[in-house]
Amino acid sequence: MFDVVYIASGIVGVIILFFVYSIIVQQKKVVAWQQARIAAEINTLEAERKRIASDLHDEIGPMLSAIKLQINHVESLSETDLIVLNKSSKQVDIIIQKFREISYDLLPNTLIRKGFVLATEEAIGRLKPLHPLHISFTAERITLSQNNEVNLYRIVQEIIQNTIKHSRATTLTISWHKTNQYYTLTTKDDGVGFNYIEKSLAQKGVGLLSLQSRAELLGSRLEVITEPGSGAVFIINIPLANAK
Repeated sequence: MFDVVYIASGIVGVIILFFVYSIIVQQKKVVAWQQARIAAEINTLEAERKRIASDLHDEIGPMLSAIKLQINHVESLSETDLIVLNKSSKQVDIIIQKFREISYDLLPNTLIRKGFVLATEEAIGRLKPLHPLHISFTAERITLSQNNEVNLYRIVQEIIQNTIKHSRATTLTISWHKTNQYYTLTTKDDGVGFNYIEKSLAQKGVGLLSLQSRAELLGSRLEVITEPGSGAVFIINIPLANAK
């Protein structure tokens, strides 16, 4: 009798273990599928940004420059014509500058040619005369794959923009360095802070979720240390093996 009970218990135990194992395997498949879907969406987005930036820089920019050259070579017939032509030339200059800014925001050439560190330094330099936020950036010259460097740059770009828009901070420090196990990105501001759980639930696909998704593509997770009134710290630890 006892043997039958033991055997039955063993069979039930095996069935339970198999059931638990099946759930774990299925969860891993779902997570892998979600990560693959996020990666595909982000890669598609970056490819489209690259295409548009290239079109603006290589096609529309030269066309506008040619139009300006033609305007400047028109022989004016009157003082009124000259005023109109000068005004048109200045307007074309403004349009060219706007296209350059849009192209840069979509995909900085420096990011592709020289990597994350120099692109971030350049972006901070461009922001300096436009915003009172003081941004300090210290970094080791670490070379990652181009996709990883693009994702890392987008993370920093998002954090800077969110700090400017929402934190009311006066300073933002950004650090990028290597330890024995990780490449670590750390940002810290002295702003008003926020309720992380509340913001995570409220954003629904943007902001913090975007940061989390890109961190996952780097083989990491986004660690946020903040509360109302205490500023915000963002930490991303990328395992060395995942970064190349």
